[in-house]
Amino acid sequence: MAPIDPRAAALRDRLRGTLIAAAATPMTGSGEVDLGVVSRYFARLVADGATGLAVLAHTGRGPFLTPGIRAAVIERAAACADAGDVPVLVGVGGGPDTSDPAEQARVAAGLGADGVLVFPSEGDRAALHEEVWQAARLPMIAFDLYTRPCPPGVLREILRHPGVAGLKTALLSDAIGCQRAIALARESGRLAITGEDRMFGPSLLWGAEAALVGIAAAAVEVTAEVLRAFREPGLRAFEQASGRLDRLAAATFTEPMEGYVQRMLWLAAAEGSIPATHAHDPHGPGLPDRERLELQAQDFSLPSTAERAEAIA
Repeated sequence: MAPIDPRAAALRDRLRGTLIAAAATPMTGSGEVDLGVVSRYFARLVADGATGLAVLAHTGRGPFLTPGIRAAVIERAAACADAGDVPVLVGVGGGPDTSDPAEQARVAAGLGADGVLVFPSEGDRAALHEEVWQAARLPMIAFDLYTRPCPPGVLREILRHPGVAGLKTALLSDAIGCQRAIALARESGRLAITGEDRMFGPSLLWGAEAALVGIAAAAVEVTAEVLRAFREPGLRAFEQASGRLDRLAAATFTEPMEGYVQRMLWLAAAEGSIPATHAHDPHGPGLPDRERLELQAQDFSLPSTAERAEAIA
């Protein structure tokens, strides 16, 4: 087990068992952000069952946003968190060559973030984590993302960094890679965090101890129910909750895969979390309106307590 800084250990322990919503950033079709809409959306995520917020991550299109918008989004998340004792993680890195993850981490620390989610990058990934740590001394969550998977040897090196509190694995369909990453995190004494929207239930069975998922950018209760059922004795409720989440994931995390952000924004608008005018992802692939109508026509709501009891019986 690798040594860990007390600040990283504290965040690791605080995040254990949490559902961290990888929040989208509501925008108009031209990319404009209304901060009032953002605040209400974050509050809705927490009210619906998110016990943590991750902003400006992959789902939040953080790498595409200007420093001013990034700072304003972090401020809104921190204000929401203060009201409900909710930890806030901020995505850093992943943008153009002109972006500076270390500076982004400094800004996040100054605005009240509890930790940073470090995007995978070209070059020396372990050195990047050290740069971010030296800049802000803010606990870090390493990020193994399907668009740029981390070689196991590099992952081991990153997990030995004292400022790393945990590892989010988001490998989409690589079950072997996901199992390996979870095992490496746990062996290192770090928190294994699932970001596996299409392998959510299995990743919990493989040892993930918290969740940071884009599928919780809307319909939060569906994801929260899986975590709740996983903690209960017996597997029937967990099986049913996982099946419901899998149906949601199959409808939203499908080709083109980067279209999932747009699909989650559509669902957020359908449930009233954001206005339809701000349910756009100008940084993702264009999707036909037919797909929006089909998605919004589906019912992903939880069954009533009586219906759940009847199904279990």
